[in-house]
Amino acid sequence: MEWKAPAIKRRKSRQIKVGSVLVGGDAPISVQSMTCTDTMDVESTVAQIKALENAGADIVRVTVPTLDAVDAFAKIVKQVNVPIVSDIHFDYKIAIACAQKGAAALRINPGNIGSSEKIDAVCQAARDFGLPIRVGVNAGSLDKDLIEKYGTPCPDAMVEAALRAASTLDEHNFFDYAFSVKASELNLCVTAYEQLAQKTDAPLHLGITEAGGLTGGTVLSSIGISWLLKQGIGDTLRVSLAADPVEEIKVGWAILKSMHLRTRGVDITACPTCGRKGIDVVKTVAALENKLSDIKQPLKIAVMGCVVNGPGEAKGADIAVCGAPKGRCLIYEDGNLMGKFDSDKAIEIIEQRVRSRVANAK
Repeated sequence: MEWKAPAIKRRKSRQIKVGSVLVGGDAPISVQSMTCTDTMDVESTVAQIKALENAGADIVRVTVPTLDAVDAFAKIVKQVNVPIVSDIHFDYKIAIACAQKGAAALRINPGNIGSSEKIDAVCQAARDFGLPIRVGVNAGSLDKDLIEKYGTPCPDAMVEAALRAASTLDEHNFFDYAFSVKASELNLCVTAYEQLAQKTDAPLHLGITEAGGLTGGTVLSSIGISWLLKQGIGDTLRVSLAADPVEEIKVGWAILKSMHLRTRGVDITACPTCGRKGIDVVKTVAALENKLSDIKQPLKIAVMGCVVNGPGEAKGADIAVCGAPKGRCLIYEDGNLMGKFDSDKAIEIIEQRVRSRVANAK
């Protein structure tokens, strides 16, 4: 009998709705990213959003830095299907305009929006259009009085900043909000989320901010986000990388799949390769990842270099290839050996079998 990891018991949170995507409660943990194009460049921004959506993004955030950018934002929203969160700082008028122009949610920090009257106006606009607000707390931009009180960015300061913002929104009778408390220091970030999760039932947006490039950022984000998910903390997530934002979506899904919290598309198990290999594992994995990127149906593929662990891994995969001597390979489906083939045909055969399964499942 196959061993299965115990199911993660998720923290109970209230639910908000970002466009068509539910966040919190018993809704699936959603995966987000943010465009890095110039918002004024509508064509490029739309193209990037569509690429993110094709990669599996549930929600995409777009910065709206000026009132002049609102018209571009409105054009962008009309050309995409995924819900768009407008990212706004300092000018409350931008938030109101984005609410009117099709935003699915507003990302603000009440502390830099201004007076009580301005915050009330933003809350009213969000209510009028049925939008939630995400309060984004960042260790690098805490209010001066909190730095003076605590001496340095720390979990207590970040949690106080979040709860201060919540109190402000509550005072304006606005309760459809979520929090993020991000930091680039892994332990600081994780501890802040752990503490905040004990003090609010608002949905939590997970992320390690400014995590770094593709490799370093993936490592930090995977450790921090999975650490929290294992405790049942987290309702939506963004993997922040100094890389193509499509990579953020790929890593986010990989995290959720590894934690058995969501499934989507092809999940490839592969050996690290060694001198025993009978097929080029690295080339095969790269080719399959590229050729099967459009597949949304969950499928597990194993690419193994030799017969030491190959047959064992094949038993747990939908489709598997295992290198064999003399330029040959073994192909398995549902754990059953389908035959021995030339290794240079492995990629073609696996793609054919995957697409056949997907077609037959429709």
